[in-house]
Amino acid sequence: MENKNVELATFAGGCFWCMVKPFDTQPGIMKVVSGYTGGHVVNPTYKEVCSETTGHYEAVQIIFDPTIFSYKKLLETFWQQIDPTDPGGQFYDRGQSYQTVIFYHNEEQRVLAEGSKKELQESGRFAKPIVTQILPAKEFYAAEDYHQDFYQKDPLRYNSYRRGSGRDTFIEQHWGEKS
Repeated sequence: MENKNVELATFAGGCFWCMVKPFDTQPGIMKVVSGYTGGHVVNPTYKEVCSETTGHYEAVQIIFDPTIFSYKKLLETFWQQIDPTDPGGQFYDRGQSYQTVIFYHNEEQRVLAEGSKKELQESGRFAKPIVTQILPAKEFYAAEDYHQDFYQKDPLRYNSYRRGSGRDTFIEQHWGEKS
């Protein structure tokens, strides 16, 4: 990352297929990669992560220009894609690998993430506590090629999955048109 205006952001929001498009379509987002992070197994496979034995989360890593799309805006987008009150996973997908996490890459991101979490909790938008973790970024491993940009590769299956999982209904109920 030679460009001074390029930073990384990493978010676990359940199924990584569902976390790419909301970021990928924003100005200033250069790339969104589906992958695994937070665990102890080097270069895990999808099957290994789904076995819940690696400690990894399904996540997306975003390369972005903060002068065009700020980290704060990334956080706002992230919160609007998940159920931040569910400690057991996200929607249809259950287990640790589908829990929500904000992985910070520097102190500024940590402070912004904690502030946004506190603001969301205090907003009263959700009756239950916000359980999304905020953790230091660890090694990120890109997922297999067939997982990358899945919303573009197989839009019918992607849209069917999003609707069937309950994610779209939840987002509409809690965020309306804003999301």
